[in-house]
Amino acid sequence: MEETVRCGWANKDSEREYHDNEWGVPSHDDSYMFEMLILEGFQAGLSWITILNKRENFRKAFDNFDYNKIKDYKQDKIDELLKNDGIVKNKLKVNSTVENAKAFIKVQEEFGSFDKYIWGFVNNKQIVNKWKDMKELPAKTELSDKISKDMKKRGFKFVGSTIIYSYLQAVGIIDDHIVTCSFKKK
Repeated sequence: MEETVRCGWANKDSEREYHDNEWGVPSHDDSYMFEMLILEGFQAGLSWITILNKRENFRKAFDNFDYNKIKDYKQDKIDELLKNDGIVKNKLKVNSTVENAKAFIKVQEEFGSFDKYIWGFVNNKQIVNKWKDMKELPAKTELSDKISKDMKKRGFKFVGSTIIYSYLQAVGIIDDHIVTCSFKKK
């Protein structure tokens, strides 16, 4: 039986689950892409394991990441979220979720889907990197700089280049599994 080898960051159960089934797997589902955009924004300044461990709480608190509902959140809902111990209670991040829902919908209206917009930056082709060691992975690239700049112009919040690079990995636009990883696309 062949040994399973994972990228060095996937140490805990929730990290392994995410690594094995989501990270670097191409997604074309707007709902999933919105969820990951929000989670990556909440992760800023925190560890990814913190967000993964609270993911179900985030789903419940934010109406299963339904951007059509989130865009209409009023102050009473925001106040409720800021009292929710199951999520990250950061006022700027909670408020950005509402703004990001509105911007997300505008992108869908302009491009037909968020999928067409975001995958358009790579001509609908996944970038598969061939890193030998986790230390080689960049925190950001020219691509993430370009997307970050465009998203900020469109009204998105918490979309700096480093967050966007992680986002591109999360939705599978970039496959950064190291070459020895059992989950690397061959």
